[in-house]
Amino acid sequence: MHTLPLAHPELTAWLRLTATQHVSRRAARAWLAAFGLPQQILAAGHAALAEVAGAAAATALLKQPGSELAKQHAMVLDWLAQPGNQVVTLADPAYPRTLLEGGDPPLLLYAKGRLDLLHAPALAIVGSRHASPQGLATARAFASELGAAGLTIISGLALGIDAAAHEGALDTSGGTVAVIGTGADLVYPARHHALAQRLAQHGTLISEWPLGTPARKAHFPQRNRLIAGLARGVFVVEAASQSGSLITARLAGEMGRDVYAMPGSIHSALTKGCHRLIKDGAKLVESVADILEELGPPVPVCQKTTAPAVFSGDALAALSALGHDRAAPDLLAKRTGLSASRLQAALLELELGGAIAPLPCGRVEPFAGGVP
Repeated sequence: MHTLPLAHPELTAWLRLTATQHVSRRAARAWLAAFGLPQQILAAGHAALAEVAGAAAATALLKQPGSELAKQHAMVLDWLAQPGNQVVTLADPAYPRTLLEGGDPPLLLYAKGRLDLLHAPALAIVGSRHASPQGLATARAFASELGAAGLTIISGLALGIDAAAHEGALDTSGGTVAVIGTGADLVYPARHHALAQRLAQHGTLISEWPLGTPARKAHFPQRNRLIAGLARGVFVVEAASQSGSLITARLAGEMGRDVYAMPGSIHSALTKGCHRLIKDGAKLVESVADILEELGPPVPVCQKTTAPAVFSGDALAALSALGHDRAAPDLLAKRTGLSASRLQAALLELELGGAIAPLPCGRVEPFAGGVP
């Protein structure tokens, strides 16, 4: 899969687009749709940018960047030099397609570990940080069985149910992904350093926050939308009536994902949230079969056994200009500067190499599993 090369000006442009104050994700995505990659956005000029996303955002973006951007750029380059660390942009074919369907995808993802797990059929398992011993055992056992059945388990590396779910799924064929609420170079809570190290080696850790970002209360609801967005469904094991897990379940429902909940004693505060979810329509879960029969058997991510395709410069330019979304040839010609004949040859090369798929009316889209 394609990731940002080291010391590439593209990295600086992406960081500038994402780190500039008063530039919202909505404004940035509107510019990406209108102009292409961040370098092209920065070259578009104030009037053109203001027409798309407003004068205030345009002024903020084009303001001379300060020392903070240079500091963040240096941190990212040092971080990328470490094995297993990667930055995935919204325009990268390696970006998880499920997040694009959620309505508010991050522009950058900082990832440690296996990018293929971000494209695998997945279930989120979440619950209380103050879980009961029975709840921890249930989360661990369900994660292990569901992982063995081929589902990747998504959770948030928090204390309690999250950690138990990661532990149960780590050594299974499905694997596990932790979505964290700090920079990808930090671990919160600190006691999970060993678990985070195992995840980086055998699973995946991802964060949308800049490197060095500490844990802040407001970040965790943001993290929860990514947990819900990556998964086909959310399973809540234990949750009090005000649990953050209910936020994840609500977001999952709003995204059209399935919601599952484990019932328990009517006398336990840790089951109040689960019972409320069930009353509101969540599927009551008593066994792993209850989840698998609803989701159906996991469909493995398409894995090519042939050698990776080696594309020409024109093909790589067209693929980069295509980014994460569908596009027509005339838009790609504008973004790349290629002639019609060279662009057509590049698109044919990408299609034969399995990197793009043709659509009606001449449009194309990137292959869902990433660049082969």
